[in-house]
Amino acid sequence: MRTRITFSPSRAAGYLRRGELVAFPTETVYGLGANLFDGEAIRKIFLAKGRPHDNPLIAHIATLAQMGQVAAAIPPLAKPLIARFFPGPLTVLLPRHERVPLEATAGLPTIGVRMPDHRLARRFLLACGTPVAAPSANLSGRPSPTTWEAVRSDLDGRIACILRGEQTRVGLESTVVDCTGERLILLRAGAVSFEELAAFLPEGGLIDGTSAASHDPGGSPRSPGMKYRHYSPRAEVIVVDPHLQRQGDWSPGQRAAWIGLRAPAHPERFQRVALCPDPEAYAHRLFAFFRQCDAEGVTRIYCQSVPLEGLGRAVMDRLRKAASGSGTLSGTTREEDRGRLSSMDASMDASMDASMDASAVEHHQAEEQGQVEDGDLEESASVLS
Repeated sequence: MRTRITFSPSRAAGYLRRGELVAFPTETVYGLGANLFDGEAIRKIFLAKGRPHDNPLIAHIATLAQMGQVAAAIPPLAKPLIARFFPGPLTVLLPRHERVPLEATAGLPTIGVRMPDHRLARRFLLACGTPVAAPSANLSGRPSPTTWEAVRSDLDGRIACILRGEQTRVGLESTVVDCTGERLILLRAGAVSFEELAAFLPEGGLIDGTSAASHDPGGSPRSPGMKYRHYSPRAEVIVVDPHLQRQGDWSPGQRAAWIGLRAPAHPERFQRVALCPDPEAYAHRLFAFFRQCDAEGVTRIYCQSVPLEGLGRAVMDRLRKAASGSGTLSGTTREEDRGRLSSMDASMDASMDASMDASAVEHHQAEEQGQVEDGDLEESASVLS
């Protein structure tokens, strides 16, 4: 399979409407999109990534009107969160609409839904004309991609198209909140902090459910990022307590790297050092730094811990998960997966260069004339009433 790279959201959407996979930028990380209502396309996501089938996907929407296509209902607890944080890096867990294939939800009765706050992503989603299921656009277990080059490194030859954009603004995945119970539960720390959510809600209105004990280890996780090894570079990841750093109780050895808020005691001992002024910059740089270290042959990455507050909570979640893994990937080999994908898509290349359908052409023309603006994406507040 040949992976196309395009700057055009309408052209990228054409691939998705034909049942293929498209990687696209958001404000958090690059996503790997498929038509939410196409079960075969959903299965391609799991195959291309080597993703466990019990790990649910998130539905991405362009407009609030699409909420009714993916959710059976909007619980009262979810409405103020949607009104306050959509569009943005927040995913709300809602009851699944019967139209949504169980492949997308790992057999669960719930579906995560979010509306990206990213102009190119929203133009792409609008051109798709359907909600889009999308996990991060990387091989399962690897650091999430924050650049189109990282997507190509992992998925070249496995997917139809990459919608090329800039490096993502946030650098970490969305926050996930379960809105289906009597109280809101934080399932995955992310770009919207626990403190930001809690400040917006009544006292005690949000429970931190991000610990390993918050889900059944024998069943499907309720949210991505809860069960399996994630975010791991090939290099060994070691989380360093700043106090131990000052005591000098560890030695980096050869081919080591450092990332943190402060410089290490002996920066000259490291092959690469990345200093971040605050947790937001740490989050923005982390996954790209992991991949850069892998490309340079670094074998050990020391990551300075940060306080569990604000975005630091999400940074520490990613560091702990990365440190728990090794450099090997689970699942089938790249060659085996290529063969299986080729058999599924034997006829794809013949149709890839065919002209887009009439609706795609119409949208592309409007886009080129500057007629697709933010106003096209606005929705009435009546959707949430």
